[in-house]
Amino acid sequence: MEAVAKLRNHPTSPRKMRLLVDEIRGLQVEKALALLEHHPQHSAVPLHKLLWSAVKNWEAKNEGQSAADASLIVKTVMVDGGRTLKRMRPAPQGRGYRVRKRSNHVTLVVDTKPVETKKEAKEAKKLAKQKTN
Repeated sequence: MEAVAKLRNHPTSPRKMRLLVDEIRGLQVEKALALLEHHPQHSAVPLHKLLWSAVKNWEAKNEGQSAADASLIVKTVMVDGGRTLKRMRPAPQGRGYRVRKRSNHVTLVVDTKPVETKKEAKEAKKLAKQKTN
């Protein structure tokens, strides 16, 4: 069962946030939390809180189960553009340059790692070999 957490109108450009989100997509939750905790980018702090919120949402849905025992993974993360604040900055010769202060929306989905049977693993390997040949 999956759990969702959303971060709305965070004042960082979507491009900068996507660079950070791409690093945690598909990782185990413990590794993603550790990576975000020590990441130098300033968007790592709210993303760390968002991931932690998604884990707590998962625990609330699955009463009696621990997130540490369930081997949760970051299933999907989407970053969309939020509202853009338009401001003016003084420029030479009486002109004004437009400054766009961008924001973004982040949607994070956490789910348990799917358990593959041996038969499914063999089929996946065969498909991978066929694609490379």
